[in-house]
Amino acid sequence: MCLAIPARIEEIEHEIAKCRVGEGETFIKASLTLLAEEVAVGDYLIVHAGFALRRLDANEAEETLRILRDIVQLMEPVDPSGLSG
Repeated sequence: MCLAIPARIEEIEHEIAKCRVGEGETFIKASLTLLAEEVAVGDYLIVHAGFALRRLDANEAEETLRILRDIVQLMEPVDPSGLSG
């Protein structure tokens, strides 16, 4: 399964944006060729399969990242020794 994820533009060179995913040190490259709007360093994008699909405002990007973090946390394995039954 593939997810479109929010990413923050760190650099732009020749219609390719280097973007940071989340708060960590994960970077991806995203083609800007499909965007109808102008974007700049610091903007957030929705990126899927290496293409920026649209620009997000910062609040929307942060909320989406929070939801994704919550989903990942829910998927973490549970230690059965801590369960009573």
